[in-house]
Parts: sequence; C-alpha cells; structure tokens
Amino acid sequence: MSEKRASINEQRGAQKVSPARFAAFSILRRVEEENAFASVLLAYGTEHLRADDRALCYELVQGVLRWQLWLDALIEKFSGRSAQKLDVPVRLALRLGLYQLRKLSRVPARAAVNESVNLVRLSRLRSAEGFVNAVLRRAAREIEFDPAAETTDRFERISVETSHPRWLVERWVDAMGEDVAREFCEANNRPPGVSFRINTNFANASEVIDKLKSAGASVTASQIAADAWRVEGASALIRIFSQEGLIYLQDEASQLVAHVVGARAGERVLDLCAAPGSKSTHIAQLSNNKAFIVACDIHEHRLRTVLEAVARQRACLAGAIVLDATEPLPFPHKSFDHVLVDAPCTGTGTLRRNPEIRWRIRPSDLSDLPEKQRRILANASRVLRSGGRLVYSTCSVETEEDESVASAFLDEHKDFERITVDAPAHLLQPDGSIRTWPHRDGSDGFFIYAFERR
Repeated sequence: MSEKRASINEQRGAQKVSPARFAAFSILRRVEEENAFASVLLAYGTEHLRADDRALCYELVQGVLRWQLWLDALIEKFSGRSAQKLDVPVRLALRLGLYQLRKLSRVPARAAVNESVNLVRLSRLRSAEGFVNAVLRRAAREIEFDPAAETTDRFERISVETSHPRWLVERWVDAMGEDVAREFCEANNRPPGVSFRINTNFANASEVIDKLKSAGASVTASQIAADAWRVEGASALIRIFSQEGLIYLQDEASQLVAHVVGARAGERVLDLCAAPGSKSTHIAQLSNNKAFIVACDIHEHRLRTVLEAVARQRACLAGAIVLDATEPLPFPHKSFDHVLVDAPCTGTGTLRRNPEIRWRIRPSDLSDLPEKQRRILANASRVLRSGGRLVYSTCSVETEEDESVASAFLDEHKDFERITVDAPAHLLQPDGSIRTWPHRDGSDGFFIYAFERR
C-alpha cells in the first residue's frame, strides 16, 4: 500500500514539473554524472518538446552550465553548505531554481521555487524538499545579493562575476590583460549567434536567403568566411532547412578552415580529425565534389556522424577510415596534396556553446594535449607532397596548443615553411596565423596556421 501511495505521489509531482524543466534537469544530471555533452543531449533529447518548451530547456541547460560557479556561490551563501557536498539532484534543483530567480525575470518566483522542490521529490529525496524550499525562498527575498561583492581579490572577483575557474582567469589576464580577459569571459556567457553555409550541392543560395527573409529573418553576410551567413529569427524555418540539408549550421570561424585548405577539383585531401564532418563536407562543396577526400577519426561512432553529414549534404568522399593519428599513418609517403589537422584540443574557444568544458579542463591538459597535437602534425607531414599545404587548426585560445605547436613543428621540420593565406586582414596575426575571438568577432575562438612543404 505504501509503495502504491509513493508511486501516486511521484506521478502527481511529475505533473507539477513542466516538460522543459524536467528535460533540463535530466540533461544536466547526465552532464554532471556521465560527463555527457549538453549540446548533443539538447540536439537529440528534446525532439518531443513543443517549440516553446524546447527553447526554455535550451536556456535553462546552457544558462545553468555557464553560471555554475556563480550559482554555487549563491547556494553556499543562502544554505551555509558547500554546494559540492550536496547530493547531485539537490544541487541541480537549486541551480535551476536560482538561475530562474536571478536570470529569467519572466519566470514567477513561485514557479521557480515550487518546481525545483518537485524535482527533488521526483528524485526520491523527500528529506531535502524543505531544505531546497528554504534556500530558494531566502534567495527570492535577498534578490540583490551579489556573490562577488565580498571579495577584494581581482582574480577571484572576475572568476565569480563571470563564472569561470580562477586558474583560467589568471592565465587569461596574464596573456590578454585584465580588461580583454574580462571581455572574453563575458562573451563566453552570451549565447552564440546562428551562422550557416548554404549547401550549393542542391540548394540555390539566393532562393534560400529570400525564403529566410520572407519568414522574417535578418540575414547578413559574414565578415569572417566567404559564403557564410549570420541569421536572426525564423528559427523554425532554419531548423527545417538544416534537417533537409539545404543549409549546414556551422560557426563562421570553423567555415574559414576549409577555405584555407583550398582544395580544388582532382586534388587529394586528407582530413585526419574529421568528426563531425563539418570541414570534410565543406572542402567537398568548395571543390564542387571533385576533390579526392579521405576523412579519418579515432572513434568509429564519431566517423558515423561524418557519413551522416555527407549523406545529408550529398557530399562526396573517397573514403572514411578509423585510425589513431598519433600513430604512423597507413598512407604512402607524400601521397596527398592537402592535409588538414583540426586537432583535438581544450576547446576554450567554444565556451559559449559548450560551457561545461570550462569545468572539465585541467592545467595538465595544456601539457598533455600539445604533445598529442605535435605527434599528429608530424605524422600528417609525412604524407604531404612537395608543394602541398598542411593546415593546422584548433578551437582553442591557448598559446600552448596554438603558436607553440606551430613554432615547434617548424623548428623540427626544416622542409616546411609557413605561408600567409588569403583571409580578412583583421584576423591575420604577425606570424601569418589566423585568430578569431568571441568578444571581438562574434565567432568561436579559432587558431588556423598553414604550412607548405618545399
């Protein structure tokens, strides 16, 4: 009888939690407990939601992940407990409630509090219901409290105010200066805009743009990559066009990479770290599907996403191979005209769209990853013909993964030289590399460097 009563109470609790909040809570729990990526879960785990619920779910998940440190400071203020010592469902329910109370003025305080309490109930932690209720009600009363106001340490203040780990704040202040580092951190907490390229394999560019504008969208040409577009509005039509393969959603800086590769019809191209397929398919498109492209990735399941992107865009690949690029490659010496190494990296240039990364990376990554990047570049260089182009790119803003790797490669490979590529002047660095920044360019932070074999 007691089990039946508990089941009935859980069903009643579920009815009191909106679909958007329940989905957000479930996704955040998987991000926290399984190290899953929110962007993947949001893309494939919200199809059942109405458009307005889906939008709220996106806002809650990304917002809570961006402001996690700041929210935890609020939890500790209003509860007197360490946020990290709370049960995961309790911590997530509090973060969700506090985010709504502080960042979403359109959400009534009563709804934010009650639904967070109900989320704890659904997690079968009834003993924590009163605790969550008390913390959120106090937060609702003391709405002006600023968790960063009590610190005089400049690094700690920026860390709390912008919700970034202190060690990252310190290194960015050292590299960029305090004002620019703060601008960068603040940009990381703003949702990224939508950018895309038109799949000219079977879509007419002018027709796509006209239909978007007729649907009320604001569409502007990119100042970063040729044939890239920024769009605001008409989200439903954008979603349809993307599903149909008429457009491909891709950050402008990411789109610039294929232009730097510069493959033409008949040339042989090797993409060593190809997943999810954005650059392989773009290279194919720019060559009118006439380049000989081999796409590789270390994980078979990730290579499947490349093939899915190829099918959706009707792009042409010569082959797709599972391999570890840190090991010698199974290709003849000097057999490719172009090689792309879009290297695995910390991803600090993508914190706007992947906010959980900031909580996962560690200082040790900045020694471990560059070693892996150098090995991949060295292996890539052996299969590039004389006069061929080797392109190295990351979505990191860290010097250890970018300029230092490129410089070390040139020191160790005297038969290679850097080349300055055709790109907007404001993106070119003195060493010939390309850099983009979220706070300056409104794109992801990318580093692109091109080498040529003599």
